[in-house]
Amino acid sequence: MDAATKTSHQQGIGASRCPFAGSASAPSDSGSHVEVTSPADLWRDQPVIDAIDRWSADAAPDSLTLAKLISEHVRAVGKHFLSVPILVRLAAIRRQHGASDAFLDAFLDGILDKFEGRYYNRTYLALPLLEKICDDALSGLDPERMSALLMADVVRFESAAAAAESTNDRPDPATSRKRITHALRFLASFRDADTTDDGRDVDLAGALEMLPTLPASHARDWFDVSVAPVYVAHDEYFFMRALQAHEMVFTTLAADLRAATTSLRDGRFADALCSLEHANNIYPRAAMLFRLVATMRVDHFHAFREFTQGASAIQSEQYKRFEIACGTPPAERLRSDAFTNVPAVRADATAGHDSLSQAYLDARRDDMFTVDQWDVLDAALNKLESSHQRWKATHHSLAARMLGEAHGSGHTEGVPYLRKCLDNRLFWRLADYLEGSKAR
Repeated sequence: MDAATKTSHQQGIGASRCPFAGSASAPSDSGSHVEVTSPADLWRDQPVIDAIDRWSADAAPDSLTLAKLISEHVRAVGKHFLSVPILVRLAAIRRQHGASDAFLDAFLDGILDKFEGRYYNRTYLALPLLEKICDDALSGLDPERMSALLMADVVRFESAAAAAESTNDRPDPATSRKRITHALRFLASFRDADTTDDGRDVDLAGALEMLPTLPASHARDWFDVSVAPVYVAHDEYFFMRALQAHEMVFTTLAADLRAATTSLRDGRFADALCSLEHANNIYPRAAMLFRLVATMRVDHFHAFREFTQGASAIQSEQYKRFEIACGTPPAERLRSDAFTNVPAVRADATAGHDSLSQAYLDARRDDMFTVDQWDVLDAALNKLESSHQRWKATHHSLAARMLGEAHGSGHTEGVPYLRKCLDNRLFWRLADYLEGSKAR
C-alpha cells in the first residue's frame, strides 16, 4: 500500500466507527441491497465482487481459486475493512458449499468471523484451517511439524520484504536480521533436540534453500491462505504466524502430557518418561516465539491492535488444555478470566477429567515404581515446571513492553493479569514430592 493510499485508509478509520459494531444488515443471499461503508469501498472492491459473482456462476467452481482471490484482497486492505457486499456473498457461498468442502468451510470460518459476530483468538489465527491441513491424511503433518513450517514462512516473508526495493513499512535491516535469526533458531531446535535459545549467532547463508517445505498434497495449497491480517501493517503477518506456531507448540505439549498420563496409568515408566522428555525438549520453543514477537515495533503493534479487540491470547484453548493435562487448576483459577474465556476447556476441567497429577498421585499410592524411577520422573516434572515459569516471565516482560498498563484485547487487565499469573504452578498438587526430590 503506497503512502497516499495508506493515509486515505487511516483517515477513513478515524472518520467512521467499526463496521462490525452491529449496524450492518443481517447476512442474506444477495448483497445488492446492502450499502457499503463508503462509495470508496465499493469502487475499491468492485473487481473482487465481480470475480466472486463469476466464480459463483461457474458450473464447477474451484474452492482454492476463490480462497486465493479473497486472501490477496484481505492482505491488500485488511480483513477488518472488507466491504459488506463481499462478506454477504461469502456467507452465502459458505452456506451453499461449506458442507461439501471442509477446507473452504474452514477458510471462510476465519474470514467471516467479524461479520458474523463470533470473532476471537481462534478465528483470528485461522486455527480451524491449520488444523484441517494437519488432519489431512496425505499431508503427513502434525502440529509439531506445522510449527516448523509456520516459522519457515516467517523467514521467507521477512527475507522477501528485506530484499524488496519499494518503500513500505518493513523493518530496518537490523530488526529484520534479528527477526529472521530468531525464526531460524526455532527451526534449528528441530535438528538438535538439545538446542536451546542460548544466544548463538545463526548462519543465514543458504538459509532459504534449507527451509522445510510442505509435502505435495491438496492441503499444502491451502497453507498460503491460512493467514488473514485485520490491517495492512507489515508486522501483523509475522505476528500471526508466531501466534499460530505458539498454538501448535501447546497442542503438541498437551498431547505429550496426555500420553504420559496414559503411560503412568498402565505402569509403563519408560513410555511416560519418553513423553515428558519430549515435552521438555520442545517447551523452550514457546519462549523462542515470544523473543521473536519481541522484534515487533510497538507503534506497528498498536496500529493493528485496534482492530483485534475481542481476540486475545487469554482465549488460547491449547495452552489451557496443556494446563489441565498437567493437573486440574485450583478453583480460584478456574473462576478467573483465564478459564471463563475458554468455556469448553473449563467444562472439561470441571468434569472429572484425568490428568498427569492425578495419575502420579495414584501411582505413588500404589507404589508403582522404584525410588530411582520416581527420582527420574520428579526431575522431568521439575524441569517442565521451571520451563513454564521462565515462559510466563518472558510473556510478562514482552507484554509490559508492548502494552504498558493498557487493557488486553480480550477485555482483560492486560499486564496486571499476567503479573498475577506468575505464581501459578502446573503441578501444584505434587509440590511436596517435587520439592522433596530437589532437596535430595
